[in-house]
Amino acid sequence: MTRWETPMTVRRLSAGLVAVAIFTPGVAACTTTGDAGPTPTPSVTTSGSAAAVDTEAKQALLDSTREISNGNFRFSMSGAGSVAEGQVHQPSQSAEIRLRLGEPTDDLAISLDLVHAKPDSWVKLDLKGQAATSVPGVDRLNLGKYHHLDQNRIRGDRTLGFDFDQVDPAGSKALTEAVTDVRRTGDGAYTGTLDLSKAADAGSLDPNLITTLGAEANSVPFTASTDAQGRLTELVIRLPEAGHAAGQEIKVTYSDYGNATEATKPSADQVVEAPPELYNLFD
Repeated sequence: MTRWETPMTVRRLSAGLVAVAIFTPGVAACTTTGDAGPTPTPSVTTSGSAAAVDTEAKQALLDSTREISNGNFRFSMSGAGSVAEGQVHQPSQSAEIRLRLGEPTDDLAISLDLVHAKPDSWVKLDLKGQAATSVPGVDRLNLGKYHHLDQNRIRGDRTLGFDFDQVDPAGSKALTEAVTDVRRTGDGAYTGTLDLSKAADAGSLDPNLITTLGAEANSVPFTASTDAQGRLTELVIRLPEAGHAAGQEIKVTYSDYGNATEATKPSADQVVEAPPELYNLFD
């Protein structure tokens, strides 16, 4: 089996966390549309032309991502039937990520539990569904234990590796820099549009989908929230329908700034060395 691809937009968590989109269309039913909610529209002047960007509001959003770079927070990320959550703890050079793709009733559903504690990394997989039986070496993968990863094999791999120099799982800094229109709608609340073509490096977006969106990628609605300290707590991007990809919502949250904890390493009796099939699964 070659590496799975999908129209899902939550693809790789940047900072080298884990791929969220690895299913082949038709293999797993993970293109749910859901209710994308109301679409924010740019404010307009009395003459009907688009208003200028609220520079104060945009600067507030840019500033809201600074604390993320300190690498001490919890996060969640969801979109198109997948959910990722975890924590980054830069002080101990460790991180934990839990990823769930697909539903139990899908042809293929996968769970990954990743633990990074420099200089080691482990992953526990759980493949379910009728299609799981066709995954090469599935009997060596579904052990209920953590696979110790060879750093030489995962270095630079955004699926299984982790880069503590780039700890933002969603690339929120790149996303806020791509804001083209924004206005404050309340205390710590913002709405507007952003140009996804300027944020292709954001880990929460699939560059292929940006290409598919074409001109629509230039003005995609979003909402954002910040806490009392002005730190980003939620970012929601509402993607339009494009080609074979249904419209969908990407939601990223950050919490517990400064209060994350050191990752828990798996005990020796729960660890095996990763087999070649595991690396092949993500090649």
